[in-house]
Amino acid sequence: MDKIILAHGSGGQRTDELIKKLVLKYFKSKHLSHLPDAAKLDVKKKIAFTTDSFVVNPLFFPGGDIGKLAVCGTVNDLLTQAARPRFLSCGVILEEGLPLDDLEKIFSSMDREAKQAGIEIVTGDIKVVEKGKADRIYLNSSGIGEIIADVGFEKIKKGDAVIVTGGIGEHEIAVYMARMKEKGVLSDCASLTSVVLPLIEKFGGSIHFMRDPTRGGLAGVVLEIAETARTDITINEGSVPVRKEVRVTCELMGFDPLYLANEGKMVIVAAESAAGSILDFFKKKKLSRLASIIGRIGSPSRKPEVNLRTKIGGMRRIEKLSGEQLPRIC
Repeated sequence: MDKIILAHGSGGQRTDELIKKLVLKYFKSKHLSHLPDAAKLDVKKKIAFTTDSFVVNPLFFPGGDIGKLAVCGTVNDLLTQAARPRFLSCGVILEEGLPLDDLEKIFSSMDREAKQAGIEIVTGDIKVVEKGKADRIYLNSSGIGEIIADVGFEKIKKGDAVIVTGGIGEHEIAVYMARMKEKGVLSDCASLTSVVLPLIEKFGGSIHFMRDPTRGGLAGVVLEIAETARTDITINEGSVPVRKEVRVTCELMGFDPLYLANEGKMVIVAAESAAGSILDFFKKKKLSRLASIIGRIGSPSRKPEVNLRTKIGGMRRIEKLSGEQLPRIC
């Protein structure tokens, strides 16, 4: 049997074979080995809890796949709350006819990324639907992390630096080019534990806020900060890192890189006094070598605005995206 059939979701012999040959082959957690209905977890600190679903098309793209994306997306969401990722669940919806080789590649990718990120896959579920009722595979992942520092909108202050950890737009452009059967851009899909956890340990209270700029991109995150913290923000276009290949594709297709999704970047609001040292720290890390201070937090405002200082010296107001540039990018 080389494809998923409905019997794989029956709870019988085929389900047992799928779990033993694929699930337990890659997910070797002590919490999962006896296949309980719920994992018993020992968490002693204040926790962060997140959940996300993944429907990316295509399933495999330059730099990643839906499995790696599910782990990275959940890990990075925990990191935004200054939480050390600990435990991960995964719900899998399979369409009848999915090649088992594809499922194995996805599980292998999840296992590899989870180990790299330091998170343990401890529980999950598999369901199978008829052919035509889904698009090969959908994933849902939930994560638990132990909070090690206090960050949040309420910490943001006038004069704080706004930092992005690398070039923007790479994930969405990679997915777009994969759909077009073109090559040239790798997704930035990555778990940021190796960057964010040492950052928190080194700079502690100087880190006021973090958010990963996924759907809605950098513009969406900065607008969210402005609206929730009730403060104006000014961004310098010339300081926003965009790789040449991403910029060229955006110019050809009419995309605005500020609104493109990322899956391996973090937007950080930090105390101005520590911004230079934080930037030096980032530039020594492989995943954040293109980090840049892109703007500053302005004055409190009842009607907060985000303004982009253009390369030619003008000012452009950043607005919310009215539609979606590319559907199903995560």
